[in-house]
Amino acid sequence: MSKLFSMDLAGRPFSIEVGKTACLANAACLVRYGDTVVHCTATASKAPRDGIDFLPLSVDFEERLYSVGRIPGSFMRREGRPSTKAILTSRVIDRPIRPLFPKDLRNDVALNCTVMSVDPDCSPEIAAMIGASAALAISDIPWNGPIGGVSVGYVDGELVINPTLEQRGKSDLQLTVSATANKVCMIEAGGNEISDDLMFEAIMKGFEVDKKIVEFINGMVAEVGKPKFEYPSMEVDHDMFEAIKEFAVDAVRSAMDTDDKNVRDAALVPVYADVHAKFDEIYPDSVAMIDECMYKLQKYVVRRWLLDDGKRVDGRGIDEIRPLKAEVGILPRVHGSGLFSRGQTQVLTSVTLGTIADAQKLDGIDEEESKRYMHHYNMPPYSVGEAKGVRSPGRREIGHGALAERALEPVIPSEEEFPYAIRLVSEVLSSNGSTSQGSICGSTLALMDAGVPIKAPVAGISCGLITEGERWMTMVDIQGVEDFFGDMDFKVAGTHKGITAIQMDLKIDGLTPEIIKEAFRKTHAARDYILDEVMLKAIPAPRAELSKYAPKMLSTVIPVDKIKDVIGKGGSVIQKICAECGVTIDVEEDGRVFIAALDAEAGKRALSIVETIALDPEVGAFYKGRVTRLMNFGAFVEIAPGKEGLVHISKLDVKRVDKVEDVVSVGDTILVKVIEIDDQGRINLSRRDALIEVEGKGKA
Repeated sequence: MSKLFSMDLAGRPFSIEVGKTACLANAACLVRYGDTVVHCTATASKAPRDGIDFLPLSVDFEERLYSVGRIPGSFMRREGRPSTKAILTSRVIDRPIRPLFPKDLRNDVALNCTVMSVDPDCSPEIAAMIGASAALAISDIPWNGPIGGVSVGYVDGELVINPTLEQRGKSDLQLTVSATANKVCMIEAGGNEISDDLMFEAIMKGFEVDKKIVEFINGMVAEVGKPKFEYPSMEVDHDMFEAIKEFAVDAVRSAMDTDDKNVRDAALVPVYADVHAKFDEIYPDSVAMIDECMYKLQKYVVRRWLLDDGKRVDGRGIDEIRPLKAEVGILPRVHGSGLFSRGQTQVLTSVTLGTIADAQKLDGIDEEESKRYMHHYNMPPYSVGEAKGVRSPGRREIGHGALAERALEPVIPSEEEFPYAIRLVSEVLSSNGSTSQGSICGSTLALMDAGVPIKAPVAGISCGLITEGERWMTMVDIQGVEDFFGDMDFKVAGTHKGITAIQMDLKIDGLTPEIIKEAFRKTHAARDYILDEVMLKAIPAPRAELSKYAPKMLSTVIPVDKIKDVIGKGGSVIQKICAECGVTIDVEEDGRVFIAALDAEAGKRALSIVETIALDPEVGAFYKGRVTRLMNFGAFVEIAPGKEGLVHISKLDVKRVDKVEDVVSVGDTILVKVIEIDDQGRINLSRRDALIEVEGKGKA
């Protein structure tokens, strides 16, 4: 029997129907938000998976193009690989949900959110997050939720919950906040240099609405929730851990007390060997658990150092940043490059500038059809010392690339200011924590090296957290081992003025407002230091000129009714211009024309031709044209495809001309001036006037 639960969410009807669909899943919810419909299911395997030490959770946000009345553009005309936005949404749903599962659960758990109908004013991403939370909460799958999730915008000076499509277009903030009844458990944000105080206020506003959503889901659980199933615990045996700790804790402390990841890993090898030599015989049926105990012991050592002694693994102060280094111009033939190093983390970013036609075409369920600014992140196995083959980017790589893209987007010049498509690629050369933030810094360096007139430089930094009951402490610039054994990776990117991006990863059930405030304070001070003391000393401002290898871009606007004349039948005119001038030309539907040329003079020549075709020649203007015909009385010169004028023999040169052939030949390119356009539209040209006025030649 189905049951419908309803509430008001940001002034729009929100409902969840259960018991109607997918009866073989552990739980299913049909979520409606306005006219947006998302089907959410939670399914778990009946037995745990053997030989693993983690929760095998998968979260899939699936876009169906029928939801927006479109047929997929692929050859097969069906949805294929998830779009980048779908992958990012899956990650946003995963991050607040994962830490709330029991730490010792090893059953496969799958969450599937299928978008079946889209109302542009009612976000399917938010509907999916709430639906996934509700499905898990009412299911028999062990989980310590529920959570709520909302988006927050900043429109015309006001914070707005779940902004509409129109409001999102004007918003200076794109924030997603997820929370339990007591704590904030996920923050994902992009902003137009938002102040710390305003960002905190927005998070708290979202938190208050999340609490109401949690209350709503708890009401569902009270009516239709199932008892949670029992499962075999995979928790490490307490007695085994205590025995290994007593035997090896001093050796682990000694091995880990270094700022070099390679030294640390090498020093731990004999410790592992000694532990196995002693305990394999004592626990012959639990040999695999010995490595689990060693991992737990390293975590114990790191956390005790931090909480009890205020000591970090590499000896740094709590708010001390690892050694930093920034360089630009590393790659001589690319359009711009920047190398950023923070401790043993090293990222090399390159910039490629292209025509507007190089913008990425998007085939998703939202309104965005293309984007001209792209950032891609690669992390090959050698960056962490692994001998593996390179694979295509996974969800983590796509997520990190999107974070860096979001961090720089507010400072990228508009298409009108800088008519280029921009692609950044960050290659992680070495990884020991915070590679995503390193790619943000490297991207700023590369853009400035390329001469892209960014509005302000952006830096990124992470803040970590250790908690124990009511005790907690934060530290700036966490390295890999502090990320693995800590409770939080709070990444914040921004300019001197404000925040441009946030991504928060948690391993605990959430953060208090006090922790969030401290993270903001510490990351702001850290990014100011990185900008002033390192990045701006490497390159204080964007270069005044683009690389000589970058295309020179010229643009103009022509009347829409003249587009057909510029393009020509079957593209004949525009192809002729491109071939003659050695350029690339893109004509937009609104009349904007973009011309890319490696040679600036060739670009100006093409621009002149386009404007001559579209705007008609003007008396007094100068043009370079090609001689097409010779007559006894003069020469005909084509100043643009389809536009020809006559240079009378008396206007061919500064001296007397007896024969036209003595001065010009068919195919010559000459400079001419328009001296008359008669009432029949015929164009009269003068080479003589052009020679005198432009080249300074007088009469012979």
